[in-house]
Amino acid sequence: MKYYMGIDIGTSGCKAIVFDEHGQKVADAHREYNPISPEYGWAELDPDEVMDKCFAVIAETAGSTPGKSICGLGISSQGEAFTPVDRNGNALSNALISSDIRAKDYAVEWSRKFGIEKLYQITGHTAHPMFSLFKLLWLKENRPDIWSDTSKFLCFEDLLQYRLGLDPAMGWPLAARTMFFDVRRHMWSPEILRAIDLPEEKLSRPLPSGTIAGTIKSDIAGELSLLDGVFVVTGGHDQTCGALGAGVTEPGLAMYATGTVECITPAFSSAVFSEELRKNNLCTYDHTVPGMYSTVAFSLTGGNILKWFRDEFGAAEISEAQNLGLNPYELLLRKAGDKPSSLLVLPYFTPSGTPYFDTKVPGCILGLRLSTKKGDMIRGLLEGVAFEMRLNLDILERAGCKIRELRTIGGGAKSDIWNQLKADVIGKPISVLKVTEAGCLGTAILAKSAETQESVADIADQWVRPVKIIEPRTDFSTWYRERFSLYRQLYPKLKQIPI
Repeated sequence: MKYYMGIDIGTSGCKAIVFDEHGQKVADAHREYNPISPEYGWAELDPDEVMDKCFAVIAETAGSTPGKSICGLGISSQGEAFTPVDRNGNALSNALISSDIRAKDYAVEWSRKFGIEKLYQITGHTAHPMFSLFKLLWLKENRPDIWSDTSKFLCFEDLLQYRLGLDPAMGWPLAARTMFFDVRRHMWSPEILRAIDLPEEKLSRPLPSGTIAGTIKSDIAGELSLLDGVFVVTGGHDQTCGALGAGVTEPGLAMYATGTVECITPAFSSAVFSEELRKNNLCTYDHTVPGMYSTVAFSLTGGNILKWFRDEFGAAEISEAQNLGLNPYELLLRKAGDKPSSLLVLPYFTPSGTPYFDTKVPGCILGLRLSTKKGDMIRGLLEGVAFEMRLNLDILERAGCKIRELRTIGGGAKSDIWNQLKADVIGKPISVLKVTEAGCLGTAILAKSAETQESVADIADQWVRPVKIIEPRTDFSTWYRERFSLYRQLYPKLKQIPI
């Protein structure tokens, strides 16, 4: 039996899962870490802590695999975050992650100078301080010592490859999230690199997802309970890796991920550069499926909104969950009930994602009364995020991207209550999959494809197993349609209030 490992490096933790050649999960491991916020608007991760924990999950799963006979592995990575390293591979600073907005002025000023339309036509993305391009400009001006001492700027996929002893590479979907990658020509954009004075040799090799980037060094493999000769394939951005792991290999399907960020990732048969997508900040970039493209519609608040509620108001549920041996989120979701909330929530508890890319407008909760219960609050918050995703889906459909089925992954995918709420609010069926850790599954599919030369679509058809479909309930469709009309008015009105 042959085995394949998928690694997923997220914002709040990393995981590794080993699958056999039939797509059955054999072993898994997970480690958590916490973002650091030394100043308002800053968000960082300690790259050494992240790498140490990636090594830990690799070693744990490899050690639990029969015969330790893992052929290859792939890496799914959070987007945008990068680490500057010196010529010895030492990190020169923390990694600046997606929700860090310190570069917001650079995103506005530099992109206007370079050309907003030209930037979109090269990169398929619209300017936002989350992207590596603008964070690098901030670093260059504010930490010139780090800028000059940096040998490589590495995202987490290629940083892990580097630590495994490879000449680092990254999948095209992750390269695109830096915003200095030409998504048409599939190369680092010479024009953008010249404009920021960044030598190409300071970047990793951009390769198609599923390309063998190299093999793990023998001494490192031994430390990780791996045999010699284990190859590493390029994966890419976690959303497109997750989409592959959800079986999103054809137009009409989309992954719906619920984690720290909530995100919908559909499949396009070809690149789409349209004014409708551009003005709503919906990008176009490579899918992990060869020859296909995708976009990401996302809420940066996402699942953070439930974590915030748990931390601030869920002490009783945390205590009860410890006594019962349950997850406190499960108890909170039970309190959300089964009926629509009377609250209306604008879920911008972080900077907004698509379609507005607004770093200033705050969230709000409308409709509070003395009769409002904890469960009303929980449901209202989750409905707010679901309304935001419905807003994005409406924009995608106007741009010609018709989505008939959403496939849910991530921590939230394990809750029938949450899935039903989303289906009701959005008005589309949601498929629940046997394996919800789709980022790991997607990169393991890429590893098997590289070894066997089977198409990734064929492997996904065999490995991805929907176990149930949750249909929207017609009893609530009129209510949510009317509430969505009100929801669409919230952002324009709140934007006018200088809070």
